[in-house]
Amino acid sequence: MCGRFAMDDTVNQMITEFVSATGRPPEEWQADWLATPIARPTDQVPILLKTTSDRDDPESEVIRRAALAQWWLTPPFSPVLRGKYPTFNARSETVTEKPTFRSAVISQRAVLPAIGYFETQKSGSKPVPYYIAPPQGLLFFAGLYSWWKDPAADPSDPARWHLTTTMLTQAATGALADIHDRMPVIVDQESIDEWIDPHTRGDRLLVDAMVTASATLSEQLRAEPQR
Repeated sequence: MCGRFAMDDTVNQMITEFVSATGRPPEEWQADWLATPIARPTDQVPILLKTTSDRDDPESEVIRRAALAQWWLTPPFSPVLRGKYPTFNARSETVTEKPTFRSAVISQRAVLPAIGYFETQKSGSKPVPYYIAPPQGLLFFAGLYSWWKDPAADPSDPARWHLTTTMLTQAATGALADIHDRMPVIVDQESIDEWIDPHTRGDRLLVDAMVTASATLSEQLRAEPQR
């Protein structure tokens, strides 16, 4: 499980480059997360995604987007924005089967950029928090997103729509398994476009491929105890 991750202005710079690479102006969105650089469940966090230019034509051009999303995925069928069961993490082993996530896997995939994340080792007499990060550069966590429409809101109110997200996790590997039994699924920067492309149908094979690659990427991460 990953319940905290860190961001700084390098994340904002990367988002600007990611969106403007298509020649389109960056989407207007408030980067309020910079005021609270440690993200926690239910916070608004930045995600990177792609959407089709024509909703009625699934084969139309895809557009890169950056947006803020609630870090607690809410499926369209939920009666409330935040259910009682935690959905900020999604287990990669069951994500294609669970009703909460399986529809989003097909074409609503995203990445959550970060500079590192936090995990707590609980095997000893006293829990020890660790900060886990790459030696340089950013981390990109495999995620999903979902739009939830507030049934109590006025149909003409655009604020009735809420963008929500979750982070995929997998069994921890290597040295990270000594800290916690789970870790985020990490996406290589060159594989971001493949993961978030809505023209690529998400299935068990795609998820498994990302999990396998993530295990290799995780070997580069460094874990430092926080005293």
